[in-house]
Amino acid sequence: MRTFWPSLLFSVTLAASASQSIAGETRARQILDRFEHANRWRDHVMVAAHRAGSMQAGKRLYAENSLAAVEGSIAIGAEIVEVDIRRSKDGEFVVMHDSWLDRTTTCKGEVVKYTLAELKSCRLVIEGTGAVTDETVSTLREMLLATRDQILINLDNKLEVGDLSGMVAVARDLGMADQVIVKENLWSQARIDMVKAAMAAIGGGFQFMPIIADDAVHDAGFAATVDHAFAPRAIELINWRAGAETLTETGGALFSARMRAAAVRGDWHIWADTYAIVNKPGGFLAGGRGDELAVQASLPREAWGFWADRGATIIQTDEPKAAIGWLAANGFRVPYAGTGERVEPAAIASIN
Repeated sequence: MRTFWPSLLFSVTLAASASQSIAGETRARQILDRFEHANRWRDHVMVAAHRAGSMQAGKRLYAENSLAAVEGSIAIGAEIVEVDIRRSKDGEFVVMHDSWLDRTTTCKGEVVKYTLAELKSCRLVIEGTGAVTDETVSTLREMLLATRDQILINLDNKLEVGDLSGMVAVARDLGMADQVIVKENLWSQARIDMVKAAMAAIGGGFQFMPIIADDAVHDAGFAATVDHAFAPRAIELINWRAGAETLTETGGALFSARMRAAAVRGDWHIWADTYAIVNKPGGFLAGGRGDELAVQASLPREAWGFWADRGATIIQTDEPKAAIGWLAANGFRVPYAGTGERVEPAAIASIN
């Protein structure tokens, strides 16, 4: 008994400490743990909400790249929001996809010709309904504050590679650089060298994610070169449909068994895109197997399930709520701590 009770007390204290540690973690910290340890979470598919999650449901819920859309993405359990960054006339980083204001705001003309004060007079418009919101064009700082400690944020740089240093500086000033993902397209050794020099100049403390597209890269071996150069935690892979009428049967060279093996060796996530782009269908970046197939045709397994089966552990989508619901219902999601459900990282395993 003299040995039992001290041991029991120690066990209870240790368990309570562990419970408090989990409870004290921010949501973003839990997400970051999964992002940084792909091999421990191969049975979980993370969801990235494209343009802050504003594009879902026929673009009828939120204004594009809006703070309201971010709040909605956090509420449904998305792990990442993707937003687009440009500069105002007076050099402020602002959140806007198009170079022109006409499509998504009440203003007209080029973003770069407006000062920040002038942009703050532009109201965001919900594209699917035409409704004018009370929300104005956000600065990068405002967007970061909306995401801090709740969700990771992927900055889609609509400027030059050199502008990334300023974006990271804003995140560092807020103490949240580790919650930021920046990315650049890579297609050659010369491009790798140029981007690597830019990343080195910025310094560490943030997430850099390479993008590889099969219109320029046709060999999965290129990913090994990228991995060696950057040691990323995720690589965004793009399967261009290129106008083909049939759905991809394999995912192409970038979603091959060789690529999946490279991801496991490098301990990085395969990031797949299923969203639409301007004037292109919701499968153009996914070999035809995108969000339109999942939602409009009611064939989610042929879209999100297809890419998960080919190793994707992050899916960027215009339909984050539908994607999370289907993935969770079909065993592709592992609950986070604090949900009342048990959470255990699994060993490396294939997704069935």
